[in-house]
Amino acid sequence: MYTLFRTLGAREALYRELAPFFMAFLVAELFYKFGSFTLECVAFVITWALISPIWSMVVGRWHDPS
Repeated sequence: MYTLFRTLGAREALYRELAPFFMAFLVAELFYKFGSFTLECVAFVITWALISPIWSMVVGRWHDPS
């Protein structure tokens, strides 16, 4: 995360990752009930890592009509 903010800057990093973060948070809150905080955190991070590139492709298509 530190590298992301250093490379892109705070505004661009938040623009790219805020929506996937909240989507992953919602999925984790609704569906992950493992009974272990650590397992739920790991599942949340994995979910975020899966949603983020998908979101980037979707947003990229909105901005690039060709």
